[in-house]
Amino acid sequence: MARPLTELPKAHLHLHFTGSMRVETVREMAAQHRMALPDSLEQDYPPTLAAATDERGWFRFQRLYDAARHCVRGEADMRRIVREAAQEDAAEGSRWLELQVDPTSYAPFVGGITPALEIVLDEARAVSAAGPTQVAIIVAASRIRHPLDAKTLARLAAQHAGSGAGTVVGFGLSNDERRGETTEFAPAFRIAERAGLALMPHAGELLGPAEVATTLEALHPTRIGHGVRANEDPAVLERVADAGVALEVCPMSNVSLGVYVDPAEVPLRQIVEAGIDVALGADDPLLFDSRLVDQYAVARDVLGFDDAGLAGLARSSFAASRAPQAVRDAAYADIDSWLASAG
Repeated sequence: MARPLTELPKAHLHLHFTGSMRVETVREMAAQHRMALPDSLEQDYPPTLAAATDERGWFRFQRLYDAARHCVRGEADMRRIVREAAQEDAAEGSRWLELQVDPTSYAPFVGGITPALEIVLDEARAVSAAGPTQVAIIVAASRIRHPLDAKTLARLAAQHAGSGAGTVVGFGLSNDERRGETTEFAPAFRIAERAGLALMPHAGELLGPAEVATTLEALHPTRIGHGVRANEDPAVLERVADAGVALEVCPMSNVSLGVYVDPAEVPLRQIVEAGIDVALGADDPLLFDSRLVDQYAVARDVLGFDDAGLAGLARSSFAASRAPQAVRDAAYADIDSWLASAG
């Protein structure tokens, strides 16, 4: 029998705040606040998306994401999202979660971006104290907003920078990478870099290897969200490896968004063989109907990773994380124990 994937210790480094929600939670919030949800979050769930190949596909994705986000109307809802994200991760063997949030979206309901972030951080500290999953926060700017907004968020992130659970450990850039000029966000990333934050912009999912190269040059990333299309240019893939930049690979997200037609096309093995650390992530489980263990299942059942390979992916997820060394060391030991156990 195969070793249980839920018992393999993991770090989860690519999970968006709203997108982390259970669909049942969104429906309950919508009912509570007397808001209507699109059919594809109700009876037609899960939604069908093709954002990579169809501009209207991204519109559909963004419309659904916005509909879910609009159901988050205050502190109690925000705390619930953090708490349930930790619960879901704990059930899947994730010991360290870096949850990505843009506090701008929730600021109107709690008095501004500062209290919005502080609520998320406070709940992250609370759930981390209860365990078993430790939760840290990545503050993410949006490509569809002005780069000056990104600088404001970078300063806010810097004020809460830390190195453990319940702190801000990184700064990101998300949303449709076909929007905005990557280089214009460099000043925001320099603010975060000076504060000692890890840098985690999205790149190389909806656009190809040239965008990965631009991101490497302009933003100096610690990790890249997705980055899978770097594989289309061996020179760019080599640059990622030489820079020591990890990739957050989200196989089922790639398929749901139409980057690849089939999970078998996701170039996970090629990326690993290039010497790049990979952290598998679920991205937006609410819209893709797949969580963290599902990504490991794809690696095993579709992409042919054996248990040693899966253990290697789990180790890489901790190596690429901002988890404290004690958390990493304990995880490495337990990954070894998982691999040594009878299958």
